[in-house]
Amino acid sequence: MKKIGVADTTFARYDMYKSVEDELYMLGTGFEIERYTVPGIKDLAIASQKLIESGADIVMALGMPGPEPIDKQCADQASKALLYVELKKNTHIIEVFVHEDEAEEEDLADLAHERAREHAVNVYDLLFRPERLEEKAGKGEREGHPDVGPLR
Repeated sequence: MKKIGVADTTFARYDMYKSVEDELYMLGTGFEIERYTVPGIKDLAIASQKLIESGADIVMALGMPGPEPIDKQCADQASKALLYVELKKNTHIIEVFVHEDEAEEEDLADLAHERAREHAVNVYDLLFRPERLEEKAGKGEREGHPDVGPLR
């Protein structure tokens, strides 16, 4: 049985974990989900590392950075730390960040839901159907936003 780790934060304004969980269980079986919730986005790297060390085959790191310059700086630091853990542990960590200034307030929850859901499909495909990702290569797909399509 595969294990999918999901790290999320209390700072986020939307429960992306629920979207991930619902989508994964609609996709199939053969996995268990382990959740690890931390206070803020800069804590996602250690949460991801702990999930990997507890047997996760892949991790999703869910975060919602705020709109201020300091929030952008923290998101950049968190992203770099996630990349470090990913390389150190040789395990995919799918970063799923939704920046608060990425959409209008009334559209932010929908964006967070869609991005989390669409990345959950990517995680499932990485574990169980990698050929589906190969079929999508070069198609200009976007998570949470409309696809832009291929150039040719």
